[in-house]
Amino acid sequence: MAREMEKRIEDVCSRILISSRNELYIHLRFFDVALSAFTYVMGEQNGELGTDGVGIYYDPGYLGGLYRQGRREVNRAYLHMMLHCLFSHLWKKVRIRKKMAAKALGIPREDGENRQEDLTDILWDLACDISVESIIDGLALHCVRKPMSGDRKNLYASLRKKRKTLNAEGVFEELVKMQPSREQALLWEREFHCDDHRLWKGSRKNPPSQRPEKNWEDIRDRMETEMETFGQDMARGQAGLKEQIKAENRDTRDYRRFLSKFAVLREEQMVDPDSFDYIFYSYGMSLYGNMPLLEPQETREVKKIQDFVIAIDTSMSCSGELVRGFLRETYSVLREQESFFRRMQIHVIQCDERIQSDRLITSQEELKEYMENLELAGKGGTDFRPVFAYIKEKQRKGELRGLKGLLYFTDGKGIFPERMPPYDVAFLLMQKEYEEIEVPCWAMKLYLDEEELLERNERTEE
Repeated sequence: MAREMEKRIEDVCSRILISSRNELYIHLRFFDVALSAFTYVMGEQNGELGTDGVGIYYDPGYLGGLYRQGRREVNRAYLHMMLHCLFSHLWKKVRIRKKMAAKALGIPREDGENRQEDLTDILWDLACDISVESIIDGLALHCVRKPMSGDRKNLYASLRKKRKTLNAEGVFEELVKMQPSREQALLWEREFHCDDHRLWKGSRKNPPSQRPEKNWEDIRDRMETEMETFGQDMARGQAGLKEQIKAENRDTRDYRRFLSKFAVLREEQMVDPDSFDYIFYSYGMSLYGNMPLLEPQETREVKKIQDFVIAIDTSMSCSGELVRGFLRETYSVLREQESFFRRMQIHVIQCDERIQSDRLITSQEELKEYMENLELAGKGGTDFRPVFAYIKEKQRKGELRGLKGLLYFTDGKGIFPERMPPYDVAFLLMQKEYEEIEVPCWAMKLYLDEEELLERNERTEE
């Protein structure tokens, strides 16, 4: 009898969630795959709703109470959890970000790791909730629309003065800058709280093959394509969703592999075992005693990096810590002998709206010394044109003849040159707002992961 009653409750709850999914689909057709990506699992779930990226876990009493308040409440909760998955909040690595936040909040390590993690965890969960709730509140749809409280309106207004896109990382940084007390953070959390985030930790511990992250990345890619295709039919407020999806989908390829684009094919002095025939060598030695018919080649054609320019944007937007992280990453690639020729010339140029310095690097040791004693000069506005003009003048004087490419480390907010130079150019973008940066069509761009740079920076210092 008890089992029969449990089955009836489960069926009713499943119908509630399916009804919510269908109603959302009617109004948001490009969410079709995302809305159908969940299974529904009944359990205690701490008296709430939650997701691990695969299923929606619900407490039947809580879900029933939510439904009695109105279908809109269930719709918002369903959409809230789906957006968490869509923006990969469940799987983001934020260890370094939280550690820096604890330092900014003035929480010393001797006060205990638990206190650090407590406030920073509250702010990170809050940032994720604000990110998705801002999207839902921006939808002009009756099925999810509800009046906003004054506190919610004021916090949105404050954040939007600083951030064009309210993604979780950007919101988290702004919340940390506000220096809230734990009590204030908890008040905000109650305002935006909708689901249980404790399932996220278990999802992160699963092996990569069992994580649904890749499935949600594919869904996000498809959604971006559909939103571009049906852009004219988008409802008001969905532009923010589009910007966040673009931010999550932007190109963050491995910097090491990206450097291979600047490689050139040249001969280098080394034995080439691939072109050496041991049969003729052995036959000559056996026939004449000490005279091989074919000796190994002493040179080999290889594709490596030789000459290029690294330009560093020293305007107020690029911190010394991030620049050091970028140079350390470059240095770690340089240490791999198979990546660079023995003789190399790397110009490291610092520039804001004018050239501040130019340091010629000819060895790994010189780059290491430059990196360890780095001092940024400038802190003015951003203008990319002086670097291109400076390189052009160098080439006119007969220097930088073998220049393969220019790497420009910047936030991307500056004046670009109009004409394409006779070498490859890549803008390595490190920017806070997570908005799409348009570079000239002849240039490449790569978004660098701030947290990965800072994490490697920390490991090197330790």
